[in-house]
Amino acid sequence: MSTEVLIVGAGAIGAFYASRLALVPNTQVSVVCRSNYSAVKANGFKVTSPQYGNNTFVPAHTFANPEEARKSGIKWDFIVVSTKALPDVSDDSKILEGLVSDRTAIVLIQNGLGVEAPYLKRFPHASICTAVTIASCAQPTPGHITHNRWTRINSGPYLPHLDTGAALPSDTKVVQQNDQFVKMLVDGGIKDASAYDHSKLQLVRWHKIAINASMNPSSVLAGCISNYDMSNDPELSIHLKGVMDEVMETAPMILGKPFPPDFATPEQIIRSTRKNTSGSKPSMALDWEQGKTMELEVILGNPIRIARERGFEMPRMQTLYALLRMAQANREKAKSKSKM
Repeated sequence: MSTEVLIVGAGAIGAFYASRLALVPNTQVSVVCRSNYSAVKANGFKVTSPQYGNNTFVPAHTFANPEEARKSGIKWDFIVVSTKALPDVSDDSKILEGLVSDRTAIVLIQNGLGVEAPYLKRFPHASICTAVTIASCAQPTPGHITHNRWTRINSGPYLPHLDTGAALPSDTKVVQQNDQFVKMLVDGGIKDASAYDHSKLQLVRWHKIAINASMNPSSVLAGCISNYDMSNDPELSIHLKGVMDEVMETAPMILGKPFPPDFATPEQIIRSTRKNTSGSKPSMALDWEQGKTMELEVILGNPIRIARERGFEMPRMQTLYALLRMAQANREKAKSKSKM
């Protein structure tokens, strides 16, 4: 009996991990595509990587929308959601209605904080796993995925009741499903894939917020420049470290736990970024250049609000949020006027 995996949001990240999962014996990987549907339906994904080589991944099924996936009648073991988290635009948990069964584990490979809440609300009895990845991937043309440097991914069961109470009997199932998903990634060649418990995974989410909240908005405000250029600029590198320090000092006070000693420091992150000569830009910069909505709420807004609820302010992040929130709102107004 094969393991059935559905990737919802088969862009650069989703397609890259789908191509690795498809290498696992007795695993069928299907995808729900959006703008790249025609290219993928015709030719599959062309994946190029200096680490894994060049290959073509042809999904078991390529769906144009969730309704097609529902009509297939397939019982999914894992539904991997790799769409951009834009709670100010739409609730993507609705996409999964009719796809989640008792055997399904929902795996969220999304940026930001608070991304799990809509899924927990809509599917209160479902297994939810939450994953954080640092993977340098892009889709320069529909169906062509380029992978550059990183392939780190950490996944953990989402069990928020453990923050304030005791474990539940149902926790064991979620932990086992999360372990299975991580094993599949490892079997697919992702050596830097790790299974974490609930609390450590939330620390990982805050750690990645330190990276994303510093580099993403800063790139947009600096003219959509690359991570490499920002980290090598004397003044910008000071700014990046300042934002990272702010997050890494605040998060342990919110969570009541320190970051593990093996988590990279701001200095280590910046030194590593200075070696990335691929020219890759943060996702917000790419979205801004393409006129798309940026992930402002889950990367900036939610962390700021969570901190405020606990009595903490993050002024550097708040400044970035205020400026980009207004810039995005004004651009949307300009778009609306141009259509009148």
